[in-house]
Amino acid sequence: MNGRPLPCSQEEIGTLFLFEKLAPEQIARLCRDGRVEAFDPGPVYQEGDPATCFYVLLEGALVLSRKVGDDDVEVNRSSSRGVYAGAFQAYLGERVQQVYNSSLRATEPSRFFVLPAETFAEIMHEWFPMAVHLLEGLFFGTKNIQQAVGQRERLLALGSLSAGLTHELNNPAAAAVRATAALRERVAGMRHKLGAIATGPYRRDSLETLVEIQERTAERVAKAAGTLSPLEASDREDAVLDWLETQGIADGWQLAPTFVQAGLDADWLDQVAAAVDEDTLEGAVHWLNCTVETELLLNEIEDSTARVSALVTAAKQYSQLDRAPYQVADVNELLDSTLLMLAGKIGPGITVVKEYDRTLPKIPAYPGELNQVWTNLIDNAVSAMRSTGAEGTLTVRTARDGDRLLVEFGDTGPGVPAEIRDRIFDPFFTTKPVGEGTGLGLDISWRIVVNKHHGDLRVRSVPGDTRFQVRLPLTSTDSDVPQELS
Repeated sequence: MNGRPLPCSQEEIGTLFLFEKLAPEQIARLCRDGRVEAFDPGPVYQEGDPATCFYVLLEGALVLSRKVGDDDVEVNRSSSRGVYAGAFQAYLGERVQQVYNSSLRATEPSRFFVLPAETFAEIMHEWFPMAVHLLEGLFFGTKNIQQAVGQRERLLALGSLSAGLTHELNNPAAAAVRATAALRERVAGMRHKLGAIATGPYRRDSLETLVEIQERTAERVAKAAGTLSPLEASDREDAVLDWLETQGIADGWQLAPTFVQAGLDADWLDQVAAAVDEDTLEGAVHWLNCTVETELLLNEIEDSTARVSALVTAAKQYSQLDRAPYQVADVNELLDSTLLMLAGKIGPGITVVKEYDRTLPKIPAYPGELNQVWTNLIDNAVSAMRSTGAEGTLTVRTARDGDRLLVEFGDTGPGVPAEIRDRIFDPFFTTKPVGEGTGLGLDISWRIVVNKHHGDLRVRSVPGDTRFQVRLPLTSTDSDVPQELS
């Protein structure tokens, strides 16, 4: 937006702190190539427009703001003479995108010294060549460091997740291996007992009855709930053991826990005793014990392999390896996969509470990158709680907030001090000890949420109750297209 042109006073320009050390001929060039413009209260330029001019405040007041989702968030307000904004990176040329990175608005009638971006770039290179080299090195060096450290942080996070996933996979896999080895022994034992039965004093009708009982026993084991309390299980074991000893069956103390674990009791044993002869009861009970053990081992193998399958599914959901980068996603599912992947890192001392709104619609998003946000925020919450002890509560909540979807991560850690709350999203700022944090986790999360998803990321914190809140649009806008983080 162009203001009203006014005469340029070299004397006035020379009093600005930016230009007070310049020679008279340099001040003259500024007035010759630049201009003074007056603006009524209102916009001067808009964020994202081509950066065509460099603005220096001569008189009045201004506000700088940045777009966060659908909101304009004020980042600076000033009435100090000489404050500047606009195309101050013009000296970098085409190596960076030359657009305004904020919006400038006059809050009262104001005058600006306005210098075209091309002229500003020429003057910088002609008058301050060494300074330009230093600034270029600082700008691109910082950018390269940020990219390198960001990549390193992603690799460290991946390594941590891989270690956690390996640990989580090892437990059910080892259980399945152990159960398989034990099952091999039980099957061999059943073959041996089958041979003994074939040569024993069993009548054909008794064998048929025994096989029928075996089938009913297997069905009962498969349906066993396994929800007995330790006290209830102990009482049932005592009752089964008494029954076995009354019948004169050897090794009752070994059989009783297995039968109770399978959901079998003394009443069931009475049915077995009624179906077979007294002489063959002990052999029948031991035969059925092998059946019970075999079914329990099969249940254990099934549970273990189901756990492995669930972990692999969660890993695929977390990494989004088999899906498009930009898609419609269920945020609750993304959170579940991330929590499962981080279960080893969260550890047993921290209680995870899920408060999901299951009626939330799917939203257009980059799921893989949202999972990265969840990882960073959960990791910070866990680290904060660990800093004051081994226990705490992590609360993950989803809800609808107007036309946005809210994801909130709450922790019971010490909180974020008020004096650093405005800096936690800055690149390289960290409160973790040296070597434990890069200071880019929250910066990357902020850019993913705000720049890429047009959402909002903020924190509310008091000791014992810190909440990071992510708000995401429920629907996409016309400008929502896949893009790289800048």
